[in-house]
Amino acid sequence: MKSIPRLLYVLPVLGLLFGALDAEAQSFRVQCPTSTPFHPLNTDGTPNANIKCQQIAGGDGYATMGDGTTTYLFGFGPLSGLPDIYAGLPGTQVNSVFNTTFGPDAGTGASNNLVGMPDANFTFKGAIGLTEDYGLDPWAAGLVYLKGATVRTATGTYRATSDGTSGATTPTGTGTFFDGGINWAYQGTLLDGHVDARPIMDVGVMNANQPAPLIAIDEDDELFLTLSNVGMIMRPDLFEQHTVHFHGYPNASAFYDGVPDASIAINVGGSFTYYYLAPDAGTYFWHCHIAPPEHLQMGMVGQLYVRPRQNKVTSGASLYTALSQWETAPAPISNPTKPSDWATYEPIRKRCGGTNGAANIPTDLLCSTPLPTATAATRAPTGNYAYNDGDGSTRYDVEYPIQMMGFDPSFHFVGMTFNPESFTDMKDKYFMLNGRSYPDTINPDPILTQSTDGMLHPSQPLPTVINIPAGGRALLRISDLNVTEYHTLASLGVFAFDQAAQVFDMVPVLASALLCQFGVVPLDEREFEVVQMLGQ
Repeated sequence: MKSIPRLLYVLPVLGLLFGALDAEAQSFRVQCPTSTPFHPLNTDGTPNANIKCQQIAGGDGYATMGDGTTTYLFGFGPLSGLPDIYAGLPGTQVNSVFNTTFGPDAGTGASNNLVGMPDANFTFKGAIGLTEDYGLDPWAAGLVYLKGATVRTATGTYRATSDGTSGATTPTGTGTFFDGGINWAYQGTLLDGHVDARPIMDVGVMNANQPAPLIAIDEDDELFLTLSNVGMIMRPDLFEQHTVHFHGYPNASAFYDGVPDASIAINVGGSFTYYYLAPDAGTYFWHCHIAPPEHLQMGMVGQLYVRPRQNKVTSGASLYTALSQWETAPAPISNPTKPSDWATYEPIRKRCGGTNGAANIPTDLLCSTPLPTATAATRAPTGNYAYNDGDGSTRYDVEYPIQMMGFDPSFHFVGMTFNPESFTDMKDKYFMLNGRSYPDTINPDPILTQSTDGMLHPSQPLPTVINIPAGGRALLRISDLNVTEYHTLASLGVFAFDQAAQVFDMVPVLASALLCQFGVVPLDEREFEVVQMLGQ
């Protein structure tokens, strides 16, 4: 009987031990392939630029409100494309940029001075922490290897396709290789997703952004988005998991939807890479789906937009003809076995077929934008388009993402102080554009906030100043992402500078100068997107 109390004393220690073992099992990694079946390598063997990648951190931090108040956040921060994020741009990178070895020469230097990054001098755009994987055994001559063994050399990693004793010639090249005793098959470079955890923690901890890092891809791109959970320093009692849920966005699989009931939640110290095949052009948003009312109010929400394939049309070419080619492309190769076969499926993805009068072409499940009416419109030499309009009506010169958001400072304070949160009393008091309250909304520079580590962090890098060139058109990508309130957006006029008179004057906003995409999150979290276009 005396052994029972002793066991009770030991149980907490065992619990800590099991917790430590669980943390030990976690690891940070990234994933950004150079090719996929849908997007094989280019003919010269270089990576396919239609594969885009981004790395973000889930954690906490602080933001500065317009009245100078420092507000605590749960939030996402950047772990790739840092100079672009600092400049108010999307942090999404093509695979050749993302897959760049991170080292002491990457921008500001070694890992011990990465806290508070990025700043105006940081230049490294690749994945923070990405390094060559030296965990694999090096190839050596005269050793016995079994079929399937994997080794590394100076040129990459290789897998044995036969048993035996290795010869005297080091495997090299990107194909098959016989070293004199064993056949080897090239597996890839030493950049296999392995990362150094130190720089990830240096950059990711207490570095939450408001809004969350901007994501931008092109229609038909494949996106690999890695979320690394770095933990919440100000709430060490919370072993909060995080996910990425693209609200109202058709996913490749529920596995990547971010809803923990049907997907995966990322523990502290772990990473998970979400895969998305970019569907229709438009403005979307994404958020953490762990305790959504709390995590959205605390700041874990951001914007994503998809650019239309019409942007890829050659200048001066017919927009309608280019779009129609996706409807009339040759039939895909049956039973594909190699990348070039799979590539034939790309032109027909989302094909609308019979919807456009082509009765012999089946309508794809993802068809949502049938081919527009034929016009003589051609691709403009400058600017881009909001949609595959076929007539150039949605052309714009500049684009600006604007995320409308609100914070309840009392809820945020309670969220930092270990007290139970009252969801029924939640009421936004700070109303923000891109995480900023006036007068910070007219500041073109990143807003820096001093955190508990004593460092200044670029907490609100996305500006809200809109500059439209004379005679030009602007695309405003607007998302209303409040938890308790709806916002409206109005412009009473635009300040214009008269060069001749050297004075400012206010002129009315012409509807034809603005093209807006609105993504609205309703209070009950049903998923839909409201899209409104102003002018033609």
